[in-house]
Amino acid sequence: MNKKPQVDRQREHQANERTFLAWLRTSIALIGFGFAIARFSLFLRQLQTAVIQQQEIGRNAVFNSENLGIVLVIVGIIVIALAALRYNQVFWQIERGDYRPNQLLVWTITLVVIVLGLLSIPLVLLREQVPSPAINSTKQLQNFLK
Repeated sequence: MNKKPQVDRQREHQANERTFLAWLRTSIALIGFGFAIARFSLFLRQLQTAVIQQQEIGRNAVFNSENLGIVLVIVGIIVIALAALRYNQVFWQIERGDYRPNQLLVWTITLVVIVLGLLSIPLVLLREQVPSPAINSTKQLQNFLK
């Protein structure tokens, strides 16, 4: 019987646990960013509506900050589930002595986060043209004087 010494197995389990905790921190960060993006977008929309005199600002129904925030929260939850499954899989692989690294999970999560990051760039750079309150007030004054 070719069993590893207890100390080596303990180190491997501790490394597995540290890896799980790193994935957990990543998922919490994704959820936090998603929540912040969604709520800050809502705050900015309400601020714009208040500034330009109760007029609703048109926005893209699909590609907006709120939806991106929701997607980030969902991806964060999925990452937690995948991390727990991977932790359990590695745990039993260590116990059996047949550990196999899985690059597919790492590359999949990496690509998903890259895509979400790229989708957020236009939301940051492209802003809708909002009429300034001074111009809006001038037009209202002119209409009142007519």
